[in-house]
Amino acid sequence: MARQRPSRRAPGARAGTTLAAALAVTLAGAGAAAASDTLPWEGDSAKGANQPYQHGYNPDALLVWDPATDPGAELLRARVPLQERADADASTQRDPSLPAETQALTLAGDYGNAFFESHPYTNEFSQHLFSFWQYTDVYASWHGMASGGVPEDLYDPEAEWTQRWFEFGAVNLPNPGYTNAAHRNGVRSLGGIFFSDNDRGSQDYRELLVRDEDGGFPAARKLAEIAEHFGFDGYFVNQEQSKVAAEDVDVYQDFLAQLRAEGLYVQWYDSVDGGTGDKLYENEFTPRNSPFVRDADKGDLADSIFLNYWWDHDKLTASAEHARSLGLNPRETVFAGVEAGMYQFDQPYDLQDNLGADGTPMNAIATLGADFVHADFADKTDDAAQAQVFDRERRWWTGSPTGTDATAPAEGEWQGMSSYVAERTAVTGTTFATTFNTGHGLGYWHDGELSSDAEWGNIGVQDLPVTWQWWTEAAGDEDPLQVDHDYGPEYAPADRFGYEPLGAYEGGSSLAVSGDLASDNLVRLFKSDLDVTGGTSVELTYAKPADDDTQLTLAVVLASDPEQVVEVPVEGSGAATDGWRTVEVDLSEYAGETISTLGLGFRAGDQPVADYQVNVGKLAVTDGTDRTPDRPRGFEVDRALTSTDELFLRWDLDDYDDVARYDVYADGEYLGGVYDDVLYAKHFTGTRGTLELVAVGHDGSESAPATVRYDFTRGPGDVTAAAGKDGSVTVSWDEPVRSRTVVTVAADDAGRHGYARRTAVRPGATEATFDGAPTRGGDLVATVSPAAGTPVSAAGPFADTEVEAYPASAATLDGTSLRLTRPTLADWHTLTVYEDGEPVSFDTTYSQGERPQMIRGRTTLAALDVTLSSGDSQVVAVLEDYAGNQARTVLREG
Repeated sequence: MARQRPSRRAPGARAGTTLAAALAVTLAGAGAAAASDTLPWEGDSAKGANQPYQHGYNPDALLVWDPATDPGAELLRARVPLQERADADASTQRDPSLPAETQALTLAGDYGNAFFESHPYTNEFSQHLFSFWQYTDVYASWHGMASGGVPEDLYDPEAEWTQRWFEFGAVNLPNPGYTNAAHRNGVRSLGGIFFSDNDRGSQDYRELLVRDEDGGFPAARKLAEIAEHFGFDGYFVNQEQSKVAAEDVDVYQDFLAQLRAEGLYVQWYDSVDGGTGDKLYENEFTPRNSPFVRDADKGDLADSIFLNYWWDHDKLTASAEHARSLGLNPRETVFAGVEAGMYQFDQPYDLQDNLGADGTPMNAIATLGADFVHADFADKTDDAAQAQVFDRERRWWTGSPTGTDATAPAEGEWQGMSSYVAERTAVTGTTFATTFNTGHGLGYWHDGELSSDAEWGNIGVQDLPVTWQWWTEAAGDEDPLQVDHDYGPEYAPADRFGYEPLGAYEGGSSLAVSGDLASDNLVRLFKSDLDVTGGTSVELTYAKPADDDTQLTLAVVLASDPEQVVEVPVEGSGAATDGWRTVEVDLSEYAGETISTLGLGFRAGDQPVADYQVNVGKLAVTDGTDRTPDRPRGFEVDRALTSTDELFLRWDLDDYDDVARYDVYADGEYLGGVYDDVLYAKHFTGTRGTLELVAVGHDGSESAPATVRYDFTRGPGDVTAAAGKDGSVTVSWDEPVRSRTVVTVAADDAGRHGYARRTAVRPGATEATFDGAPTRGGDLVATVSPAAGTPVSAAGPFADTEVEAYPASAATLDGTSLRLTRPTLADWHTLTVYEDGEPVSFDTTYSQGERPQMIRGRTTLAALDVTLSSGDSQVVAVLEDYAGNQARTVLREG
């Protein structure tokens, strides 16, 4: 595949073709780094000193995984459950001829290929956010993640991609923000399992295939535990080592079967011959790869397969036939892969080849690297260039950068995914609310007022995207109105727009509808399945800069008459508004009906209106029932790190049926939002005030706020903690305490160390020292709690002065033959093997030559089999950890 590992070679790519060569674009100031890497954000957007980020897992870490000892495991969970989608309704599709059963998978780098910066949210507008969930059934994250514990200083962002001298995990998780957004839209979210001869060093598929005494696979159980804890749905399994041993094929099948039995969705990649185990890119669904999906004896082993790319019409026709011969629906099981990242809009893969005689898709469709619209765009970090990114993404998914028929692609050009995949919707039930929040902004507005002027990015609170981007119609021959997301005065829209930027009513954006209005216009927004009751109404919030004699209408299509658009006028909507205006449109007369399309109408006046503009800030369908969430409970400051301007908050999580998200404000300024029971905030510089937590319902209603007072003026000032090699921890603070104060030190991973100490200090004290602390690494948290005022904390590392020796039992030595097993120690870095005092050489990945030691993540699997120069030489192994500690093991006295 591509994009999960630094080499970026596409699976099955022809000899000499590398993704790095195809995509390398040097960013200004980025040195030799490829544009497909997400370079660390700088300045105000730089990662906070203690900001949680995701990491990868090698097989050793996987098999002992425990959330209590996994850094960030509590703070990086997706909590939104997978939502149901409406049943297919071809009558309201843009193209009614498309079969709704054709599934689509997008395999992409979520926020980007950030090795140490995979956060669910941060303060950056120009990071990549996906906004076409309506054409997606499965989202899988594809990127490299450094294994847990890898020191960040091993990463040189300006180095060429072969110079990543650290370990990437074979198991990578989807970003929790992306999983939350996917689940809101009824889309599954998958992690990745990836093995290759280069990209994961000595990590080997066989480490996952070890059975326990009952015949089960502990690794499969751990993978299920991880998915359940972090809230995602399954794994994309990419097995690209040079060979799976023939005797392991049967075992691998059983392993996949157990993954499915654990309740996980499994997609297999077309890379292994099911008979011989050889690496095979079949480019077609045949008896050679289908045993990894459905086996005649074992039954269903995977839910689907991602076909390698070099298919054609005949291969895809045969693929569909073979699937049907096995009793499988090819539109749900066989995914024809498109290498989006390498070829972008100049595709050698023509999805027209996937169309059968009836003109509809024969198989499902998958794309790898559709995040190229942002990731491989030269100005991807420039806020002023984001409109171009949005147009590129719209072109990939709809075929048109503007989303209008006037710019539809010509024959032979990229047609867009919507030409093959029918739109889906999770707008169901009796309530629905949107503020047209795309999940990022150059500021945050609350109730029409600017609450924060800081830029932000958080796909986890993204509203369901507008289904059709854009479906606009004009009754006359004129061009229809144009639609855009308005991010406020700091935003630079595409040149084709001339609207006045107003910003959002709630969140980071509103919907700007603008242009010359000479005839009645219709803008269809959401495909839906909303039941109308006797209490149903629509709350519409809009802003209109100028007076005219036009009229705004609520436009709906009812399932009982899909050919008819019902328009309900909004009285007084021709007048300019003073800011935002909210009106209520009564739909109770349609009780018993189902709304299958929700949109807006724009009725022209007697004279054409040049530069017409309406911004829509909120659209909420309610059923007359009060669904306002209860005031949140348990709201507290979990950890205030004033020395680094960071804040951790927590509260009790209510059921998603009742709460869509929580918003946090500090003295009226927006601090962040999430559906979770924890929130991290950076750049928090408040000294005294009030924090507010508001629960937001699915109809847009807000609870009464839960409040917490904070006061750092009466506390210790900034706190620091320094761990000594003798097992001491000294906690210091700036201001002498005014009263009896409690100081605590505890391990931040209690399941690993279990260390906790507490003492009280007298007035006037500025430090406290503790002993007995661990000296084998790990993280600590020190807290100074004054009698009055808010407790202040500091985070830091324990001392690391110890390393376990490499166990002699991990090596097999017979004469000149030495077989090594990769060390399992969590923080090992190198293993040097000396034969009679001379270091043995080990080959490295990406053809970087031999090195005089085994390097974690970069030594090849084959290099673990060593041929010594003598059968009676002295052999000594020296293991070194990340802190530089060494331990010596004699493997043979000599």
